[in-house]
Amino acid sequence: MRIDPRPLPAVLPFLGELPPLLTRLYAARGVRSEAELDKSLARLIPYQQLKGIDAAVDLLVTALEQRQRILIVGDFDADGATASTVGTLGLRLLGAAHVDYLVPNRFEYGYGLTPEIVAVALQREPQLLITVDNGISSVEGVAAAKAAGLKVLVTDHHLPGDELPAADAIVNPNQPGCEFPSKALAGVGVIFYVLMALRARLRSLGWYENTQQPNIGELLDLVALGSVADVVPLDANNRILVHQGLERIRAGRARPGIKAILEVAKRDHARLTSTDLGFILGPRLNAAGRLDDMSLGIECLLTTDFAAAREMAAQLDGMNQDRKSIEQGMQREALAQLKDLPLESMPYGLCLFDPEWHQGVIGILASRMKERYFRPTIAFADAGDGLLKGSGRSVQGFHIRDALAVVASQHPNLISKYGGHAMAAGLTLPEANFPLFAQAFDAEVRRQLREEDLTGRLLSDGTLAVEEFHLELARALRHAGPWGQHFPEPLFHGVFQLVEQRVVGERHLKVVLKSECGSVKLDGIAFGVDREVWPNPTVRWVELAYKLDVNEFRGQETVQLMIAHIEPR
Repeated sequence: MRIDPRPLPAVLPFLGELPPLLTRLYAARGVRSEAELDKSLARLIPYQQLKGIDAAVDLLVTALEQRQRILIVGDFDADGATASTVGTLGLRLLGAAHVDYLVPNRFEYGYGLTPEIVAVALQREPQLLITVDNGISSVEGVAAAKAAGLKVLVTDHHLPGDELPAADAIVNPNQPGCEFPSKALAGVGVIFYVLMALRARLRSLGWYENTQQPNIGELLDLVALGSVADVVPLDANNRILVHQGLERIRAGRARPGIKAILEVAKRDHARLTSTDLGFILGPRLNAAGRLDDMSLGIECLLTTDFAAAREMAAQLDGMNQDRKSIEQGMQREALAQLKDLPLESMPYGLCLFDPEWHQGVIGILASRMKERYFRPTIAFADAGDGLLKGSGRSVQGFHIRDALAVVASQHPNLISKYGGHAMAAGLTLPEANFPLFAQAFDAEVRRQLREEDLTGRLLSDGTLAVEEFHLELARALRHAGPWGQHFPEPLFHGVFQLVEQRVVGERHLKVVLKSECGSVKLDGIAFGVDREVWPNPTVRWVELAYKLDVNEFRGQETVQLMIAHIEPR
């Protein structure tokens, strides 16, 4: 693992009366003006800049006026679950008479608005179908819905294919011709924008002359959760949405379902950070879609009954524990496949398959293997009928969805279907094609990346002076975000004297450190260390990459180093 300095602009911008350290941290993350740090809702990019927004609102106004039956078709991950919940609650808030949702079971119907899921949807007798967090690639599914006489509104954020579906309206910042400046909206962010536009139109039509205007800001806790859990880049616009949602949660104004999940995870809502959204709430919500049916997660978010929410949160927590157990077994099997392969002989693009692997967990497995071997990785599971489903995770500098497009164009009929983002993608292919695909994917990774790109690299914000290891700075850093994808939490590095070391839990290393000059004593923890390396009583000095954090124990707050990388010196 290499630790490199995070690049800084030649001239630091003026960001108001901020401490120099915060100015440097923000500048290194692309902030160029004080306005970009304004996290008020007034600073959101106007919805009018979204292509298709007027046509979408026309459909929805007609649906509300005619009391049409609206069916939301979502996705089975946390973004899809929160988007389904936001769409359902938001439309009800704005006056829709009949709103329901449908989430395809990933094991029966796969992803998106397929003709098969349209057939299921038709049993509900909807008049308007709305996709959330999917639909931009659902050419056949939209055609089936239209043939059945339905109106279709597609709201999505995924990259489109060569052909767009023939929907009545499409809202997607990544569709051709859309000039919306932020291409990073999550699916839940897109449907939230649609609701903002709908409320504005209804207001102009006089719907709220004799009643109080609905506050769709009540949904921002869900928008924040879905955005962070989907690991979309936290550009200035997304940081506003996430900040506002976090503020609601910290103030105790979250949905009962979010409160219940936090309770079962033993987390204090008042101290919640954006990182917690991704690592505490997100996995528990995702567990339902990975192992069973995301409807449980959506119902947990929809309910206003805290007792019911608590019961469902406990079920989600149990599923997450099952998911961890399954994942650990799959990791052991994946490592066994690679254990006799020297690193220099390992493919640049890893493709892994075991017929017993769980479809719902292969994405996490790909992520773990990518983090271990520092190369794009796709894990496959048996999908039945002679097909494999793959889930891929990438490294910086390699756009995995575009790479799949190249492989598909060079090898027609090799891949049945694919889609995704720069850092994550999914695909389906015949099992017989797996060996050829693995070769083709590796060749494409080799074409784009060099050996030095596969060594693992951490970007550091520098070293902290002895006098900077204090609670005030740790608290300031915690709340200076929200931190997340493309706006990473500050990471520092340095050499420390190792005073004490012990393993807690299965693989967590607790340490006591002294600063290099020996004048400051600090606690630290490193999660998931290699038990063959740590603890090591012969080591006296270590080099760390770490985050400065606040640890609370029995009402006392202390500085703690959250160690991202540790190696002997």
